[in-house]
Amino acid sequence: MRRPEAPLKVLIRNIGQIVSGDIAKPLLDGDSIVAADGKIVAVGRGLDDDADTVIDARGSTVVPGLIDSHCHPVFGDFTPRQRTIDFIDSGLNGGITTMISAGEVHLPGRPKDIVGLKALAIVAAKAYANARPAGVKMHAGAPILELGMVEEDFAEMAKAGVKLVGEIGLGSVKTGKDAAPMVKWARKHGMTATIHTGGPSIAGSNAISGEVVLEADPDVVGHINGGTTSMSEREIDALVATQMALEIVHCGNGKTALHALRRAQEAKATHRIIIGLDAPSGTGVVPLGILRVLAHLVSLGGVAPEEAVCMATGNTARVYKLPVGVIAPGREADFCIVDAPIGSQGRTALEALRVGDLFGVSMVLIDGQIKIGRSRNTPPATRAAEVVKGQGPATGGH
Repeated sequence: MRRPEAPLKVLIRNIGQIVSGDIAKPLLDGDSIVAADGKIVAVGRGLDDDADTVIDARGSTVVPGLIDSHCHPVFGDFTPRQRTIDFIDSGLNGGITTMISAGEVHLPGRPKDIVGLKALAIVAAKAYANARPAGVKMHAGAPILELGMVEEDFAEMAKAGVKLVGEIGLGSVKTGKDAAPMVKWARKHGMTATIHTGGPSIAGSNAISGEVVLEADPDVVGHINGGTTSMSEREIDALVATQMALEIVHCGNGKTALHALRRAQEAKATHRIIIGLDAPSGTGVVPLGILRVLAHLVSLGGVAPEEAVCMATGNTARVYKLPVGVIAPGREADFCIVDAPIGSQGRTALEALRVGDLFGVSMVLIDGQIKIGRSRNTPPATRAAEVVKGQGPATGGH
């Protein structure tokens, strides 16, 4: 059944480059994309469909909507940690179309008893499923594990729609011995578990070493480069040698981010790198944080820009089993139309990353709907996408 609010059909044409989001084949041969009823229908050359909305990309680049693998929402588009409203909308203006909670830890008076933490997880999961701030797909409801939890607790949450486990180590569960059975219960009931690593990030949290992570065996090594204090390079090496997803975040240690990238490249494990913000946090609200990590890894770490984009899109979608992050028929139609910013030494969006610049976002679509035109946060794109048929977006500004 078609979403009543979605355009029937959208055509994006005159695309210069398409980044697929699939790190095994990061660049697609094509200059046009057709989406209908919120899903991608076709990717190819010279597609000329009688679409309700036609967008001229004017030779710029289309990438999947970016995914923030690590955020800390509470309810709605407000963060009490930074006393800031519309932080999710600001992320949208940084190209983020999907966000994944690592725990609603900043809720004032966050309950730490088992009944309360389950209730919070269930309410957060349902609230964000019912309402998308700015249209962004927020996957929330990530309980912080406490001692005394049993398998039935995970079964109850999973039945109510909870699919995540928040950062292990932010509660009383802080050893690998205590965490390991809970991770197995979570996985059994279809939940994806993340563990905190490095030094403590908030009052009441704990330092988590590489040894604890190995014993706990979660799905995701949360902020392998620290959130904000990093583990040692030796510990990072041991975790790269596993099959866990390796999360690099903006609000972490830039030096060990590059170390983790190099080790993953040597191990042919870049398909396991995912990218997040770890914000809102003490570092603040960082709307362009994902773009900054991309520029950091590409310009200083030597990774191909199209592969870096896949780390912030398709890699994360695969870890969390989401139907986004890849430009392919049948996937949800979330796109960013981007280009080198005015004044950059790079001529395209990907070349801009190579020289260390952020690319400029000129349009973002979620489920085939235009959510913003020119970003109010990125530098202006040299070539800006334009709606040539149908209703256009409100223009962003500075």
